[in-house]
This record gives sequence, C-alpha cells and structure tokens, in this order.
Amino acid sequence: MGQVYFTRHGQTFWNVENKICGATDIGLTELGHKQAEELGQKILKEGIKIDEILYSPLSRAADTAKHIGKVTGIPMREEIRLKEQNFGKYESTPRHGEEFEEAKKSFINHFDGGESMFEMAQRIYNLLDDLKKESGEKTYLLVAHNGISRVVNSYFHDMTNEEYAAFGIKNCEILKYEF
Repeated sequence: MGQVYFTRHGQTFWNVENKICGATDIGLTELGHKQAEELGQKILKEGIKIDEILYSPLSRAADTAKHIGKVTGIPMREEIRLKEQNFGKYESTPRHGEEFEEAKKSFINHFDGGESMFEMAQRIYNLLDDLKKESGEKTYLLVAHNGISRVVNSYFHDMTNEEYAAFGIKNCEILKYEF
C-alpha cells in the first residue's frame, strides 16, 4: 500500500507573533527557510523514499516544499485542497484567544466568513481518498499547515474531539501514515 508523509511549513512571521495565519498568505522567516532546507537534508540522510511532493498554494507551504524539492530532487506540484482553513474574523488574532478557542469547538462554525471544520475535513478526506486510489506503492509528502495536520491525522487514527483540538505538529516536523 501507499504511504503519506506530512509536514507543516517552516516558521512564519505570524507564528513568531503567535497569531492565527489561516488562509492569510504569510511568508516564512529566515528560520523557516532554514527549517525547510534542513528537512530536505533529513529526508536525504534518512533515505526516506518519496515519489512526489504535494503542497498548499499558500507561500509559506509552497516555499517550504520548494526548498525540500531543491535539496532532494523530488518532483512536486501544487494541490489547492491543502490550503489552510479560513478562520474568517479570527485571521491575525491571537492564536489562543478565548473567543477563538470557544468558536473552534463548533465544527460547523464558519467564523464569520471563513470555512467550517467539516468543509475543510471534506476536502482533505477527498484528497486522501484520491491519493489512496492513485497511490499503489507511491509515497507522497504533503506540505501544508497545522490545521490540515489534524484532519490528516484523524483520517488515519480515531480521535476524540479533545484529541483533535489538541493535535498539532511543529514547523517542519514530519509524520508518516500508511494507507
């Protein structure tokens, strides 16, 4: 069966400022660029076999993928469905703001102009279903966002609502899943 690796983009300016990035296109810091290059080196050093990199169209993920691709030579393509959830009125607000934390508990909340968790989950589950059908023995690296990491993890592992809400990965951490 095929495999999927997942990584979160490198550090962004709003990560440093502890702000919600969501669908807002925020660039990588100097450290974020370095983290991406280091992840490419790690993939080479550990002999991780990846056939294709799919990445979010947001620049923080696209730039991360491009650094990894440059170091490893792995072919890559943009995948629109990997774009981070749009948090509507909460974009650019403090990451752990009380009102936002409460709003996230409702998976059908559109955050006044954003995208619900259910809508995001549908597009990520559809993507993973498509990759599972296509994959055979193919291995993908998905380069995306922390919110997307929760959905990917929930596709492969049962989680409670609390576990889902608490799940996250560090910038340029890499996780492995098998179909």
